[in-house]
Amino acid sequence: MSLSLHKKKLSFWQIWNMSFGFLGIQMGFALQNANASRILQTFGADVEHLSLFWLVAPITGMIVQPIIGYYSDRTWTRLGRRRPYFLAGAVLAAIGLILMPNASLFVAYLPALWIGAGFLMIMDASFNVAMEPFRALVADNLPADQRTLGFSIQTSLIGVGAVLGSWLPYVLTEWFGMSTTANPGVVPLNVIWSFGIGATVLLGSILWTVVKTKEYPPERLENPENEKELPPSKGLMDIFRDFRYMPKTMKQLGLVQFFSWFALFSMWVFTTPALAQHVWGLPATDRSSLLFNEAGNYVGVIFGVYNLVSALFALLLPYIAAKVGRKATHAICLTAGGIGLMAFFLVVNTEHKWVLNILMIGVGMAWASILAMPYAILAGAIPAKKMGVYMGIFNFFITAPQIVNGFVGGFMVKHFYGGQAIYAIVGAGVLLIFAAICVVFVDDKEEQALRDLKNIPNH
Repeated sequence: MSLSLHKKKLSFWQIWNMSFGFLGIQMGFALQNANASRILQTFGADVEHLSLFWLVAPITGMIVQPIIGYYSDRTWTRLGRRRPYFLAGAVLAAIGLILMPNASLFVAYLPALWIGAGFLMIMDASFNVAMEPFRALVADNLPADQRTLGFSIQTSLIGVGAVLGSWLPYVLTEWFGMSTTANPGVVPLNVIWSFGIGATVLLGSILWTVVKTKEYPPERLENPENEKELPPSKGLMDIFRDFRYMPKTMKQLGLVQFFSWFALFSMWVFTTPALAQHVWGLPATDRSSLLFNEAGNYVGVIFGVYNLVSALFALLLPYIAAKVGRKATHAICLTAGGIGLMAFFLVVNTEHKWVLNILMIGVGMAWASILAMPYAILAGAIPAKKMGVYMGIFNFFITAPQIVNGFVGGFMVKHFYGGQAIYAIVGAGVLLIFAAICVVFVDDKEEQALRDLKNIPNH
């Protein structure tokens, strides 16, 4: 197997600059994750329908990412092959961030709920346009023995951006006195300002990466050993053919991703109603009271905690993986996250809400590993000239479980859990344990090749 060692090793700060745009992307994504359910409930959505609205994200990701990956593999401009796509995605995502919490301004044309859902779709599609090329850029520019470091630095920046996005509404309220309540059907001022600030940071961080990063021209990325069995190109239909002939390692990782992202989707969608009901003791019909918004703000706090843990822990992942292996590292982290989510059930009042921050440490470990380890393993198993399209196709294993959850999650909360969203969080923890078990069966050939290389004696 070729280990791409002909590529020049990059310094820590070069890798940092290459991934810096992900800070802004994830800041916007975190604002969405922590506040979209609250915004949609403010506009009138029922708790059992939330997961249906959240289907927008995975459906757009499933469609957009493989297409963007396919075309970015075949693009070469003055900005390179990947940078034009995440720059365009950033501009569109910033527009969506500004408009979504202000959907009530457009009620003369459509109900605010549907306008808000439409802007959510714009945001999600744009995030996916920006996100996919970043994954491929790390794999393009780094030799095999730096890929774990590259994806770990990327994950760390994702964590920093997510902390900023998750905590921003709380900070604007507690430090700057912005209101957490508004008239019925109107999003509070602290959330509106948070989304506007997030849009600004998103654009600025993407521009930093565009200016500071260079890319290898396509001919430098050829890898005959991985590409010799590929049939000739047949245009955009290659995406379906590539899906059919995906490497074995990618299929094995797909099952791990399915359980992982089904669990994450449950956490993002149902944490706000789960805490409002189980910890704050509010009825499911309460969607706008001061206590409901207090619970919503606290969701931002604990989401910030797991993202902060992720940002810090991600920098340790290369060292842990070097000691115990990438698969064992990922399994350990997923298990920690599963235990953390299951233990949410033990917190039953606001007096002990601080315990949730401790439980989020495990979730942060899992999140760091989910954003780094599968991609580090995958990058060594796919052809270099198809890095973009395969990274996009790999997104199917992220979006499919979210789509399934979107259809069944709300139904299960209503009919199997008696409207108590806390059980969706407990179930998410169980699924992370399942994902950890599946990691054991993944074939990470590149890791073994790297170990063999290190064991070759010098002459």
